[in-house]
Amino acid sequence: MFDFAPNGHAASYPELDDELDVQHMSDSKNVPMHSRAFDLTDSEKVALISDRFAEIMEILGLDLTDDSLRGTPKRVAKMYVQEIFRGLNPANKPEATVFENKYRYRRLVIERNIPLQSTCEHHFQPILGVAHVAYIPTDKVVGLSKLNRIVEYYARRPQVQERLTVQIADELKRTLHTDDVAVYIDASHLCVQARGVEHHGASTITAEYSGRFLNEETKREFLLAVHSKMPN
Repeated sequence: MFDFAPNGHAASYPELDDELDVQHMSDSKNVPMHSRAFDLTDSEKVALISDRFAEIMEILGLDLTDDSLRGTPKRVAKMYVQEIFRGLNPANKPEATVFENKYRYRRLVIERNIPLQSTCEHHFQPILGVAHVAYIPTDKVVGLSKLNRIVEYYARRPQVQERLTVQIADELKRTLHTDDVAVYIDASHLCVQARGVEHHGASTITAEYSGRFLNEETKREFLLAVHSKMPN
């Protein structure tokens, strides 16, 4: 939950600030959210965030009467609620309809190079990369675009990459009613590239394997497909 000091400003916990850089892993499979997360409508959230962001800009010394900056607080607020953090709202969860596997396909189904855009929850900097997901059908299959939508839904929230990888895998298992699932993410974090060490070109790889993907041969088949070049 958010705590507020007597003057109405958010309370500060300086002892936690530096720990985030060394304790990168979250101990929860879910994005930490307080119990009042859905008390406000999206419109109410946009209005409140716009006011707060205007305060931040004022503190930074920016002139909000300038034509270029006047609309920035509302633009940022709408971006947060309607775009980059829309995955926080369960109402935006994609419907993943499954179909009968009439053709009795029993090999790997791989959707690779899914564009991934998320946000680091420690510094609110972008995470940009690709996700590769796979499953082995049983008696059900899913439309391929739904795999992309599942990745998109869980990415569009404040995240750590490790949690994101597990969330996508868990959702695939729930949707497809199988443990035979693999998720592989390769992403660049601007909190590493644009601040701190400023190491451009660094990327982070995370993977989650379950069911038959724990078998080394099946895992190898998946990884070979992920890293193979597209034909010209």
